[in-house]
Amino acid sequence: MRTDITFKSQDGLTLAGWLFTPPTQGRCPAIVMAHGFTAVKEQYLDKYGEAFADAGFVVLIYDNRNFGASEGTPRQEVDPVLQIRDYRDAISFAATLPQIDPARIGVWGSSYSGGHVLQVAAFDRRVKCVVAQVPDISGSMDLRLAVRPDLLPGLFAAFEEDRAARYQGADPVLVEVVNEDPKSDCALPGKDSYDFFVGSQKERAPAWRNEVTLRSIEMLNEYEPGSVIERISPTPLLMLVAKQDALTVTDLALKAYEQALQPKHLELLDGGHFDPYLSGFDKSSQCAIEWFSTHLQP
Repeated sequence: MRTDITFKSQDGLTLAGWLFTPPTQGRCPAIVMAHGFTAVKEQYLDKYGEAFADAGFVVLIYDNRNFGASEGTPRQEVDPVLQIRDYRDAISFAATLPQIDPARIGVWGSSYSGGHVLQVAAFDRRVKCVVAQVPDISGSMDLRLAVRPDLLPGLFAAFEEDRAARYQGADPVLVEVVNEDPKSDCALPGKDSYDFFVGSQKERAPAWRNEVTLRSIEMLNEYEPGSVIERISPTPLLMLVAKQDALTVTDLALKAYEQALQPKHLELLDGGHFDPYLSGFDKSSQCAIEWFSTHLQP
């Protein structure tokens, strides 16, 4: 069963989402989850919520601040530090719900939020299990792989100009998230990104907007969740890595996995970055269910 929920962040924002509950009675283990860079919950997170609930978990899914149904300004700004804090507030909220066992809460994240859950699990021992799907490992490396080296000085200059203008009260500069032209100056270049976001917007997520603040990209450059991966232990870690991932590239994820301590497990998924939501959904969801069941079910 799915119900609409809201909860408060520590700084007073109302974050909105869904609560999926299984048919079983009594207190159940729970999974807290949010989406990746600019994405909203309607972009296939409901499929995971349904599958996880069918397996006996209460599932809390919410829109990140500044996106979708959640409050927050500037709209369309991705602040990874605040999104990580919101994950921890979502755990606090989940622990108050009568149908959830607060001693059995896991976190799931994908892409940008896949990096978030690495950071959350590294420092928050309320998390008893973590699944990081196609996780972002290094924002600075993402930027350098996406932008030609000769164009980086101009991008950094744009960051500085935007910062100075915002300090004087100007509105934030917005850029496209995706564009079908591979040479465009969008945040997530590539046909696979364009097809996923625009396709899912048309089919199921009209709330998604094809724009993001330039400062979000500046903050991406400062984001290094892989640097704390060895601190997750002894919390059990599952990493789901796509073999042909061109966005959060495969070799960075595999290198980070090697640095993680036990208990851990790696599953290699066929396809690229967005296939786990689509053609690879059955495998990605089942791997997560098995991991959560092993470590959160009695």
